Amino acid sequence: MPADIAHDALAMVDYGAGAGALLLGDAAACARARGAVDRAGLRVADVHPIAGAEARLDRQAAVDLVFVGLDRDHGPALDSLLRRIAADAKAGRYGSVIDAPPDLTDAVDAVVGDAARIVHLCMAPADELVGAVTEAAERTPPQLHDAGRSSTRLQQLSEEAGRIANALAELSEHEAGSGQAVKGNGGGDIDAALVRAMIRARRLRDRFFGSELFADPAWDMLLDLMAARLDGQRVAVSSLCIAAAVPATTALRWIKTLTEHGLFVRVADPQDGRRVYIELSDQAAAALENYLRAVQRLSPLAI
Repeated sequence: MPADIAHDALAMVDYGAGAGALLLGDAAACARARGAVDRAGLRVADVHPIAGAEARLDRQAAVDLVFVGLDRDHGPALDSLLRRIAADAKAGRYGSVIDAPPDLTDAVDAVVGDAARIVHLCMAPADELVGAVTEAAERTPPQLHDAGRSSTRLQQLSEEAGRIANALAELSEHEAGSGQAVKGNGGGDIDAALVRAMIRARRLRDRFFGSELFADPAWDMLLDLMAARLDGQRVAVSSLCIAAAVPATTALRWIKTLTEHGLFVRVADPQDGRRVYIELSDQAAAALENYLRAVQRLSPLAI
């Protein structure tokens, strides 16, 4: 480890008692994480670069959280570390937060996208880092309002995803019971051009009212995946984050939650181990098509 990095790392280590966090990654990213770890009530057990990070994990007797902060790609060394962390998190050894730049979204998600107790962030602001650290460490939230709000938002997100899943399931059952055909790949007057026109109309609202007023990432992603399905195209995680029209960290949380509720399906790219595609489940696609057909009977364009 270079002398300047070693000195900075030692300066960030907290030798006090309490639950520990191991910070792995680039110096600047780990420095950003230190404040969040402190505010979440954890102590910093050590700071270490990606090179040799797995060996450093082997030497750690116990830790509550492993934070991986990235400012750049570390290639195979990063991939190997992420696989190790995913396996450890699955075994319940610790929780983890991965904070990475947008160009690493697919590479990180391909390994940790469906793992429990791993929070994937995309250059998250300080307040969101606190909530993610608290969540991954599975500790009682400290007396900090931002961490409490983060936990509340996560619960609301899960509940909203559940309501969407239930609504689509009920729609699918209703249309099937009425004798109408339920198809997964669309057809007739429901085509990709129609869905993409709806997406363009939704984006047009932002020009007049601002993006926050009508932010609805779940619906935007459902429409984007429906259009791709009708066109026979595949959508990578990073592309779906863009389609959500919200910060990437928020989009990643929605993707993970909607996958857990059975609306999205993760499909590995057989030619690129650092990329995963997201597709609509057959049930979600059928329900969405039935919705679009029902709306078309009322209005030529719904947004």
